[in-house]
Amino acid sequence: MSAAPVWPGSTAHHEAAERRQAARTLLSCPVLTSHRQPNELALVRRHATALRSTFAKLLGYHLIVETSFARLVKTPPSADSPPRTVRRGDSPPFTPHTYALFSLACAALLTPGTGDWLLISSLVEQVRADAVTAGVELSDTPSDNRRLVQAVGLLIDWGVLTETDGSLSAWSERREEGVLKIHRPLLPHVLPRPLRNVVSLADLSEPVAPAAASEPRRSLRRRLVENPLVKREDLTDDERDVLSRERSELTRLLEEHFGLSLEVRAEGAMAYDTEGTLSDVVYPGPGTVRQAALLLTDVLLDVVRPTGDCAELVVPWETVRSELDDLAARYAKAWAGAFIADPDRLQKEIVALLESMSLARCLPEGLALHAATGRYRPEPCAQPTRAAQRLAVSRQRAGEPPSDGLFTESLLGEAL
Repeated sequence: MSAAPVWPGSTAHHEAAERRQAARTLLSCPVLTSHRQPNELALVRRHATALRSTFAKLLGYHLIVETSFARLVKTPPSADSPPRTVRRGDSPPFTPHTYALFSLACAALLTPGTGDWLLISSLVEQVRADAVTAGVELSDTPSDNRRLVQAVGLLIDWGVLTETDGSLSAWSERREEGVLKIHRPLLPHVLPRPLRNVVSLADLSEPVAPAAASEPRRSLRRRLVENPLVKREDLTDDERDVLSRERSELTRLLEEHFGLSLEVRAEGAMAYDTEGTLSDVVYPGPGTVRQAALLLTDVLLDVVRPTGDCAELVVPWETVRSELDDLAARYAKAWAGAFIADPDRLQKEIVALLESMSLARCLPEGLALHAATGRYRPEPCAQPTRAAQRLAVSRQRAGEPPSDGLFTESLLGEAL
């Protein structure tokens, strides 16, 4: 049975828009506090009952809403999800060591006798003492201190800690003392489940309310909401059946509750955000790495020709570097000088970006491009790349028919 229509301009339409915005906010920022996001938290609290039901029913997520905070507890990502390492601003991504220090910081805040206010130096001393007990290496070196600052800084970003007198950056740079306030109601909910029920590390990744053995509809929705690309080969038979048989209902639910548009192709599916505000990875977009990645994949799809039907194409590394060097020479004035001077770094960041979008895999023999890269190619009427021109000439000389490029028929053509 389809839902009753909601007329634009009506109260119901306005409330539905608010719920959708609140759900999008929680998906992108699962921890909200009254101190850091007062307006967003107020919106979530206004629609708390409906949001709890939506997340539990559609995605199997647990939503906690209190007076001073909201916490969306997600389930572990699917095996095909690209890695999502924590990154604070322009700082390097979290390493396993940084995650260990983050856990030690949380444990230090939960130490019996710790009040609601504490000195930064006291927190650091407790983390160092616990590190010795836990066998975690933590020396007084600039690199380890930066990781420790990153770990404590994430707790500040999430609103678990608040800088009240002094700052973490001042302590890091000049060892100036500062005072932190602990958000006690939120602290126990930083981890996905209470520590009293945890026996092993594996228990931490288990959802609060375990799902049924087989819930293909819910697991498919989670993949579409959380993953930039859902590859058909990664879906179970039941999930593929749901995608095929219930596509209209799936499209409606994603649009109605999360403002996402479903796009289904031969090689897979994606739920994309037309507003461009939900994803933490922007692609395509501004900046040298994003522009270079877009141009490079376009060139590579012209250079290397597929053989038969395939969802993935492996481009040798020497070809990748050769074409990237050619692009860097052409766009030297437009791209950042640091990348022009360090092509290894540019290639590494391009590959990392494509992997984060599930558009490529790094293999020993080369870069494996997924068919979905064809979705981002320029319009067919646009000026062809130099690689495309070279390929057209060679095909013409060999007496072969012209080609529009790899995956054009499946991913630039009509959706399934």
